[in-house]
Amino acid sequence: AGDGDCGHTHARAARAIQEWVRARPPPAAPAQLLSALADLLLEKMGGSSGVLYGLFLTAAAWPLHNRNDLPTWADAMDAGIEAMQRYGGAAPGDRTMLDSLWAAAQALHALRSPGADLLQVLATAVQSAEAAAEATRHMEAGAGRASYISSAQLLQPDPGAVAAAAVLKAVLEGLRS
Repeated sequence: AGDGDCGHTHARAARAIQEWVRARPPPAAPAQLLSALADLLLEKMGGSSGVLYGLFLTAAAWPLHNRNDLPTWADAMDAGIEAMQRYGGAAPGDRTMLDSLWAAAQALHALRSPGADLLQVLATAVQSAEAAAEATRHMEAGAGRASYISSAQLLQPDPGAVAAAAVLKAVLEGLRS
């Protein structure tokens, strides 16, 4: 969905995570897991995506230090997005990975409702992220690498938005299996 750099960066991250999981069991506590993933991505992923995912995961870990219920996972997503916006400078509608993540976060707010079904809410979040990624195809780039390119040349959805939706889908598929 772009010049290949985003795909290579995400593939590098996926390989690093696979090697990490093979080498040792990941931490069971959610806050420690997200913090360890943040460190791994900051070290191994590279590029602005690695930094942004690292910021996202570090911030998302904080609400999970003392609680691990479903509403807190919605809080964690919001905290991660807030950190990305604060340090990355993008906002929803800027044609970045934040578009997918923000759409997913809106759907994850349903986790705050009593009796929420995690897999059902996460499936809705994935669909929202995928739709938001596709919607970037028609957006003017306001941040990120695409903002340096003429809109007339941006014919595909934003690669970061597509990748973020794919990561969320992988999380859903992992939880289902």
